[in-house]
Amino acid sequence: MSLDPRLWGKAAGLGKDAGGAHRTHPLICHLLDTAAVAEVVWDELLTSHERSMVVGALQVPEEEMRALAAFWAGLHDIGKISVPFQLHWAGPKNAEGELLAQELCGERGYGFAAGAAQDRQSHEAAAHWWLVGMFEEIGYPSSRRRPQSQLSHAVAQMLGGHGGRYHPVVRGKDYRCPAVRHPGLGTGGWEEQRRVHFDEVRRVTGATSVPQGRMTPGAAVVLTGLVVLSDWLASIEVEIQARLRQEGWAGAPEDLDAYWKTAREAALRLVQNTDLLGTGFTRPDPVQCADETSLLASMEGQLPDLVAEHGPGLVVVTSSPSEERTEAALRAAAALGHAAGARGLFYALPTGSSADSHMAQVHAFAERALTGPWRSLLLHSSSRLKPAEAARQWAQARAAGDVSAEPGEEWAPAANSWLNSHHRALLAALGTGTVDELLQAVMPVKFNVMRLFAFSGKVVVVDEAHARGAWGQKLMLRFLEWAAALRIPVVLAALSADKSVDAMLAAYQRGAGGGGEPMVQPRRLPAWSFVDAHSGGRGHVPRQPAGAVRASTLSVRVLDGAPYDEIQAALVPLVEAGSGRAVVYRPTPADAIATFCQLSQDLPGLDVSLVHEQMHNKDRWRRLAACRDTFSPGVGVSGPSVLVTTPMLEHVRGLRFDLVVSGPAPLAGLLARAAQGAGDRPRLVVLKADSTSELDDVALVQRTGMVLGAGRTISMPQDVPLVLDEVYADELVDRVGEAAARELQQLDNRRTVRERRAAGTAGWLQVPGPRELDGDLGLLSRDHPGMEPELLSYVLGEEMVHVVCLHQGFLLEDGIPKEKLALDSKKRRPKPGQLVPYLIPVPQRLVEGVAGDASSGWRGMAALKNVLRLNMVPEDGTWVRTGEGHRFRLSELGLTVDQLP
Repeated sequence: MSLDPRLWGKAAGLGKDAGGAHRTHPLICHLLDTAAVAEVVWDELLTSHERSMVVGALQVPEEEMRALAAFWAGLHDIGKISVPFQLHWAGPKNAEGELLAQELCGERGYGFAAGAAQDRQSHEAAAHWWLVGMFEEIGYPSSRRRPQSQLSHAVAQMLGGHGGRYHPVVRGKDYRCPAVRHPGLGTGGWEEQRRVHFDEVRRVTGATSVPQGRMTPGAAVVLTGLVVLSDWLASIEVEIQARLRQEGWAGAPEDLDAYWKTAREAALRLVQNTDLLGTGFTRPDPVQCADETSLLASMEGQLPDLVAEHGPGLVVVTSSPSEERTEAALRAAAALGHAAGARGLFYALPTGSSADSHMAQVHAFAERALTGPWRSLLLHSSSRLKPAEAARQWAQARAAGDVSAEPGEEWAPAANSWLNSHHRALLAALGTGTVDELLQAVMPVKFNVMRLFAFSGKVVVVDEAHARGAWGQKLMLRFLEWAAALRIPVVLAALSADKSVDAMLAAYQRGAGGGGEPMVQPRRLPAWSFVDAHSGGRGHVPRQPAGAVRASTLSVRVLDGAPYDEIQAALVPLVEAGSGRAVVYRPTPADAIATFCQLSQDLPGLDVSLVHEQMHNKDRWRRLAACRDTFSPGVGVSGPSVLVTTPMLEHVRGLRFDLVVSGPAPLAGLLARAAQGAGDRPRLVVLKADSTSELDDVALVQRTGMVLGAGRTISMPQDVPLVLDEVYADELVDRVGEAAARELQQLDNRRTVRERRAAGTAGWLQVPGPRELDGDLGLLSRDHPGMEPELLSYVLGEEMVHVVCLHQGFLLEDGIPKEKLALDSKKRRPKPGQLVPYLIPVPQRLVEGVAGDASSGWRGMAALKNVLRLNMVPEDGTWVRTGEGHRFRLSELGLTVDQLP
């Protein structure tokens, strides 16, 4: 039987012919397109380590493995040769509105059983079910009793996962007669065409080898990434339009050979246009002063030799938050990245605001450490709609003045770049974002394995590695296991060493195949350690720095008066002296706005600035950039200045203040804020009577208050581990009376229950470790009963909604209608990229029950699922929307949300 080119593979977005019928791209052409792209991805994008991981697992020479990878990628959509796909009601139609594939039904061999068209098996699952038997037929190792343990099933399951989720194991009784269970696969001509397509893809790609190895977890991640990425690139509609075949194209062997040449020529251009190629790490400069006592010099003096001897691995840096710690982490990443032949870096932080603030330092590092072209994206909840546009807007917001193109902005991809999409953005050479992007790689969410693939060719830096609580700790351990198994170089930076840091070291050792020998991060600060990923996770504890950088004595005063009165009193000396810089932390954006307004009125000699999370993205970026101009070390500022903010600022680096004022918070948070203090004796004032953040643990806040008392002097950094241990010590309850001890014990118990519940939920939700799969990739996509989006939000932390405020169709900025909302001409939908600068992140709990004012077309867009549109009206110089139990008020100072009685 000859190949039937009428079986279509792509139709959406290809337009219509002169007769009014939908244009289609034959399935065989799409399969060859994908195979051709896979060859280029193998050659140009995969690192040498990724290729060797696959070659070693499958036990075939690299050139033969390249052909196999192309062959397998070309088979990904073979499940489209099925009744429900070809006859889907939304498929391509002729001018009369009839399905083009309908003509098949009347032909001999294309008949099908009753109910076949209603078979709900997806084309991805159909490929999995059918290919197991075909791979077994051509000699791939197989097993009737344990199919998941053999290559015939592993390759089929891997290809069936190209839609973002793997499917469960298929047993022998099913894959030997798949159409019995799923009549939609069809028999007769349907089966024959699948075989013809299979044979032609194999012939054209030259994949005659029969591998005898196995599908290791590492090989599965790399090959899945290669297949999915190749499919994404081969599915770009405008490119397909350039390769559409003329009517009457027969699909004979000579036609396929000619088309293969065309597809290969197009594939190289496709991959080159992705902004993914050519990035690497330079060789680190030799160290000039290896005997220096600083953290940086200690690492630079020893880490390159350790990496040269043992290969890349995990570096853990424990030190007080500072730009020096960030620089040390980046220098470690450079050494690891060069040794690993990595193609980029992902820098992960606890919050979106901290990611915004780190982009400047990360870019400065990239200018020194990365070679070739590199593209940078901003990756967190506020940038997820269009990461490239968020990066460009960030660059423009940091520039002085309003200009249309910023010098030095060439690192940001164009707004219409192929990378400018959330699922693809993690592939960019340089990403600065939140730790959630990492943790979702080890949760059973769609395309989780593509996340692992994106990270597998990079160095990953995690700043404030244990800042996300019990659930984050549990998921981070699982991510580190996978990172070690994939040989991903990782750098962790943390405030202080504790059991959670030791657990991270152990997790990486475990993933690297270590024997479980305990390795403890040095408790003295600053410190660093190294675990290699190539010799069974053997740990290496280097010589610590002999002295600390910026050794200082932190003076803490705890004041008990009315919060605003104490704030004003603390700032009066700066006004009287005519100089000095201070920061005031308030628990909520509403508190910060109120304090800003009061201080501006009561202390006219004081230059008062404001920044908080509930501002437009663009406004928040501009204000953070202005903070660097005012509050950076060495910046000469005339007159006294104060910055009023919220806990969002505690992870921001590069700011220095003579005085830090804060409400009560857990000690780790207070120390992070105090690290922004200037000089040898930084000052921290804690307002005991102030409110706490809703996200802070009450027991830890109370314990911190007991440890600090009325005030305390802390030697930085050597006393930090001791004071943190003191906060968590069981005997702390012995200091207080019976009633207070009972209350504290109750709070501790609640915290313990919450942590165990969070850790238990994360443990239940996380995917298996690389050594627990037992050959079944479906475990990476298992769907638990009750695994609702709300549960994922609970595990990933507080869910954010993004508010966009409009008046008569104009986007509001700085208290005025600024820009007309542009709508798609056909479906009257907004363009998501336009919204990025105007989004305001708000916790979901503050807007519970608010439906917003979006149209059905708006709500139907997946990109705008978590964007709340509000139509505002002017009122007393601000913009207001009242309804559904909430009152929203927007001014140039940001958004506040009040719940109505």
